[in-house]
Order: sequence, then C-alpha cells, then structure tokens
Amino acid sequence: MFASISRLDKNGYQFVVRLGQDNGLQPLALSLSSSGNGPVYLYVALLFLLLDSNGESLLNMLLAAYLVELPLYFILKNLIRRQRPCHALADGVARFEPADKFSLPSGHTAAAFVMASSIYLLYPPLFYVATLWAIGIGLSRVILGVHYPLDIIAGAALGVFSVALSQQLF
Repeated sequence: MFASISRLDKNGYQFVVRLGQDNGLQPLALSLSSSGNGPVYLYVALLFLLLDSNGESLLNMLLAAYLVELPLYFILKNLIRRQRPCHALADGVARFEPADKFSLPSGHTAAAFVMASSIYLLYPPLFYVATLWAIGIGLSRVILGVHYPLDIIAGAALGVFSVALSQQLF
C-alpha cells in the first residue's frame, strides 16, 4: 500500500510540475512561494494590528499557533527525513536550491495554513481569500519542484492542527 501511495505522489508531482512548465506558471509560483516566507506573516499581522480592533487577537493567535507549529514541523521533518523530489528523482528539477534537504511536511504550506486558519477564526469573510492563497503557496512549492503533493497535504494539516491545538493550550 505504501508503494502505491508513493507512486501516486510521484505521479502527482510530475503532473503538477509539467502543468506548471507547459503553462509558464513558474514566475507566478515563485511569487506565491515568496509570499509564504516568514516575514510576510509578521507584516500581515502588523497591518491587521494597525487597521483593526481584532488585530491584537490575530497577532496573539498567530504567535501561539507558530509556537506549536514550528517545533512540530522541525521534529516531523527530521524524523521522517523524506528527500525532496528535486534531489530524489532523476527528473526532479527545482527552480532554486531549497534551504534544507527534507520535504515532509511543507513548512511554507504549514505556515500559510496557520495564517488562513487564524484568519478564518477572526475574520470569516476573508476565509476564502486566505485559503486560496494558502493552497496557492502549497501548489507553488510543487510547481517549483521542491515538494511532493503529500508534503503539501501534510503541511496544510499541520497548520490547521497547530491553530486548533494552540486554541486549546493558550
């Protein structure tokens, strides 16, 4: 069964990468991926803090969720030690050299889903925009050749779980 899942994941990776290449999506994917870098979340939280009365709640929720997400992310990534497709596959090509060797879970996707889940709880009308952005970040990571689809699914689950757990803990 694991071999079937792995094969499906590899095929999904190849399909998404090819789709990105055939449609010239790499520049968009690079921009989306960059929008998932750490400082962006701080800027968004500070913007909400300045412009909205719930901004402080969002900032606190994000800090609590990232306190849960980051250690879990590092533990999982170093326990699972799944090689990135750009390093593991003969046809794996990345648009840039990733910061580390391991792909599962996707940290960019986990962080994006922490933000999207937090926005859902405090700003429900923005849920669809935030979720589409988080999904876009995840897909961009596959298009760019640094993650498999299951890395993205695991990252999304980790992000949502981290918000839910932080709400119980803090």
